[in-house]
Amino acid sequence: MKHQDIIDQMSKEQKAAFLSGKGEWETRDFPSLGIPSMFCSDGPHGLRKQAGAGDHLGLNGSLPATCFPTAATIANSWSTELGEELGEALGNEAAALGVHVLLGPGLNIKRSPLCGRNFEYFAEDPILAGKMAASYVKGIQSQGVYSCPKHFAVNSQELRRMAMNAVLDERTLREIYLTGFEIAVKEGGAKAIMSSYNEVNGTYANENRHLLKDILRDEWGFDGIVITDWGASNDHALGVAAGSDLEMPNPGLASARELLAAVESGKIRQADVDERVDELLDAVLTTTKVTSTGSFDVEAHHNLARKAAEESTVLLKNMDKILPLAPKTKVAIIGDFAFTPRYQGAGSSLVNPTKVESIESVIGNYDLQVLGMAKGYQRNGEESAEMIKEAVDLAAKADVVLFFFGLNEISESEGLDRTHMRIPQNQILLLQELGQVNPNLVGVISAGSAIEMPWHHYFKALLSCYLNGQAGASAVMNILTGKVNPSGKLNETMPRRYEDTPAFRYYPSQQRNTQHRESIYVGYRYYRTAKIPVLYPFGFGLSYTTFGYENMKVSKDGVSFTLKNTGTVDGAEVAQLYVSLPEAKVFRADRELKGFAKVFLKAGESKEVTIPFDDKTFRYWNVKTNSWEIEGGTYQIMIGANLLDIRLEESFAVEGTTQEYPYHTDKLPHYYSGEIQEVGDAEYTELLGHSIPDGSWSGNLGMNDAFCQMYYAKSGLARFIYQRLTAMKKKSDDSGIPDLNILFIYNMPFRAMAKMTGGAVDMKMAEAMVRLVNGKFFSGLGGIISGFFRNRSANKAFEKKL
Repeated sequence: MKHQDIIDQMSKEQKAAFLSGKGEWETRDFPSLGIPSMFCSDGPHGLRKQAGAGDHLGLNGSLPATCFPTAATIANSWSTELGEELGEALGNEAAALGVHVLLGPGLNIKRSPLCGRNFEYFAEDPILAGKMAASYVKGIQSQGVYSCPKHFAVNSQELRRMAMNAVLDERTLREIYLTGFEIAVKEGGAKAIMSSYNEVNGTYANENRHLLKDILRDEWGFDGIVITDWGASNDHALGVAAGSDLEMPNPGLASARELLAAVESGKIRQADVDERVDELLDAVLTTTKVTSTGSFDVEAHHNLARKAAEESTVLLKNMDKILPLAPKTKVAIIGDFAFTPRYQGAGSSLVNPTKVESIESVIGNYDLQVLGMAKGYQRNGEESAEMIKEAVDLAAKADVVLFFFGLNEISESEGLDRTHMRIPQNQILLLQELGQVNPNLVGVISAGSAIEMPWHHYFKALLSCYLNGQAGASAVMNILTGKVNPSGKLNETMPRRYEDTPAFRYYPSQQRNTQHRESIYVGYRYYRTAKIPVLYPFGFGLSYTTFGYENMKVSKDGVSFTLKNTGTVDGAEVAQLYVSLPEAKVFRADRELKGFAKVFLKAGESKEVTIPFDDKTFRYWNVKTNSWEIEGGTYQIMIGANLLDIRLEESFAVEGTTQEYPYHTDKLPHYYSGEIQEVGDAEYTELLGHSIPDGSWSGNLGMNDAFCQMYYAKSGLARFIYQRLTAMKKKSDDSGIPDLNILFIYNMPFRAMAKMTGGAVDMKMAEAMVRLVNGKFFSGLGGIISGFFRNRSANKAFEKKL
């Protein structure tokens, strides 16, 4: 082992204690051994280092940092160069403020538009997500800070996220949910990975040997550390044996005692503990060498945030070339978001920005005649006839109306999934009124995920900004006035309605299990294969110029072609490589993204572009041979401006490796047709290769059941607590501002009490709480009281050995 000399000096108690956090953000230090404390911090799109009281939900204040656009926004840039530049800035701020591990980026797949944290995740496609994540990782780690991609793995819902089991076949796991992480590790060189809250096929991710050892370490060659999500540890000993290094945040010394007991009983080996200690020591000793400067270039990073927002904004519609706005255009500014912008989501990623622009504060910098500004709607969704009248009267006087709208804060948050894809109704009512008095409406949307747009015909132009960070306002105005030519392309499909989405029948979960019956047909893979019409396809985005594609050449190494700016404005185009195998013997999507290139061209300029093939271009996971294989055949190699706008296409013969095909067409008819809404139990069982696990809740609650399940608890006290929690959650929902503490507790399992209370509660006390909830009042209460004194005494005794 790399640090055998230090390990030999450590007592067994010190080793065990080292593998759990000592506080909300820090690892345990041992000054006498020269082992300092390593500091972790949230920060997928901006640093959230808390100077005072720590929490993982963004409740308490944090030090000022740059709030860059969220990952979902930056993915629309399709620019790995931009991703690396942002990563460098994030790493620079982390190093400046004494943070050693930056907890991000997030790259879970957008299985459903309803996931409350989609704004934190890159894409519905693993190649785009993985390439963007790898670029962030490279940039962050260039500053001597570890990047910790999250959440590994299959963590695509917030509802009962700590008490949920993702049930899926191995091929879907590999091709859709792990490929992005594979790219982040192999190409990005990630030195840390965060394990997710959920179970994957019946085993918690943090103790899932198949994920952490077989795949992450053995197959991918990962040599860094695995950190649990905050409170994600279930059985710490099994986690250590599987390859998890650091249990966070602060479970107290009870976890260390459990680890020693597991070694003594033979449940795990001492060698397992020593290996994890060695890995964690390497991270601590490496990252703590970076000297904190205490400051960073605030203005330069603000300007970078603006540049990032500009490159990531998607022009969805531009009828009659209403954009860019001509100088001196008489405009009316309508919408609450123009006064108070929605520029980031809520939860652990919440950043305290160094500054925040608004349309109100920057509009005076542009050559427009602003007739006035009106909020028009209330942010919490309530209707106001007076506000509507003010906005409509103003709109009637303008040449062009700029309407700023989208999803409000309660719609997108950690700990809370959406229940529909609609924007607040009061915004739609206002839009309808505006459309009656002025046909020249330009919509500027703030939303971190896909939304339904049945009202899109009211607009002559639509600009999708996602959540564009602290400098988003000037970025938007630069695009509206033509100072910047938009070049963003959608990282996800905009469906016509929620009922059209692939996981509609299966999301988020039925009781404990979420069944991934849609298999590989996530996002555009489903819409294209099943021939479902969409509003805006994956990869779509307009420009103020036009581009031509020609001279396509395909070789064993990749595809090349000539890209020309055929318009009169300088601009950037995202050329996308898709691959298809007609009449395939292995079911697959009609076409799949396999590469892309963002190219800037001056008006009239041409460039030869090459997009290389790699080991992922033709592969699929063969569940029969348990390996990556290639199906031989004549593939269609396509270059397009988006999924549905294919400009060049060639056939290309590929030699296969498959000797034993994994599927029978007659047993999986809906997977071959893509009509996955019709998959029955027998067909899903065939896909899984085993019976469908029973996820039904039993009459008694267990350690891994969530507090929100106490509605059928046998204890009257427990039911009363559930009623109070539910009432507090409803109050939070109605307020328009999510109460993250309530949301977290509502979805938290009982065992998390032993992982997130700083050692005040141990697992035996948590078990006693469960007995109380299940109606064994005196047994449970007695266990809690006696456990309190026993745990306190054991902690004191253990502390002396450190």
